[in-house]
Amino acid sequence: MFGPSVNYIVASKWHRFWRPWKFDVWHCMYQGSRFYPLRPTKFVYTILDLNYLSLADYSVKRKARQKARYQARIDQATIITTISKYVAKDVRQQLDVPVNTPMQVVYCGVDIPGNLPMTPPERKPEGPFLFFIGMLQSYKNVHTMLPLLVANPDYWLVLAGPDKPEYSQQIWEQARQLGVADRLLMPGPIDEPTKWWYYAHCEAFLFPSLLEGFGIPVIEAMSFGKPVFSSALTSLPEVGGTEAFYFPAFDAESVVETFKEGMKRYKNDPAMPERLRLQSQKFTWQIAAAEYWQLYQNLLHS
Repeated sequence: MFGPSVNYIVASKWHRFWRPWKFDVWHCMYQGSRFYPLRPTKFVYTILDLNYLSLADYSVKRKARQKARYQARIDQATIITTISKYVAKDVRQQLDVPVNTPMQVVYCGVDIPGNLPMTPPERKPEGPFLFFIGMLQSYKNVHTMLPLLVANPDYWLVLAGPDKPEYSQQIWEQARQLGVADRLLMPGPIDEPTKWWYYAHCEAFLFPSLLEGFGIPVIEAMSFGKPVFSSALTSLPEVGGTEAFYFPAFDAESVVETFKEGMKRYKNDPAMPERLRLQSQKFTWQIAAAEYWQLYQNLLHS
């Protein structure tokens, strides 16, 4: 990635237990990584989220082991960074952060290429459609969006991303009960050109997730000037700002009414697409990289 001007170390499994390297700064960019410094050094520990500790999929004992691993790294860290204010708050609530260990929020970024390669999917929706992308598991909460198809008979719903089979079966069963299964597409994982096509052609983007450390898809959708209908929970209001529409609850009436009023505002406000694009530009990898570079410099000179 950085060309021939730097040296690379290819880490293997045995490096989890023996790391002879000496560095001025070590940045662990994922809270669950097994690669961290064994000798004293300036150690930046980035926590993306603590969702693992909240999911019902894992036993109490398994969560306790993982929590102990997080705590060990926190005790070792020179500074902790998180990808949202919500995650920073969650870390302080669930783990013990030493009084003298600073925490800093560095938001994730999204850099949309100028000339996007777009590939239409093999099976396209046969009408205007709403779009979601992400891991399809219960906390993503996408089953609550199905009443929108009942209230809008012309719309299709595309739910893209790898799925948990038990949750996708629940979605299909609910869609059949509501009589909207013929307008539901679940293509599974999709490549980047197909993803960009869906963003470019959807009527709106839906992101009703109950648990997010950041929410990159919200930024991607906004970069296309698309209206975003989001959960108001966890980190999502930090990302969507005042330009996203937020569901106050997830019963069918609230979902349908929020969508109806939001689309009405969007269509009657010709300046809104540009404001959405401007909101997305607050989160770029260039900004994130500059903040981390400054952090490294501060550590080296502290």
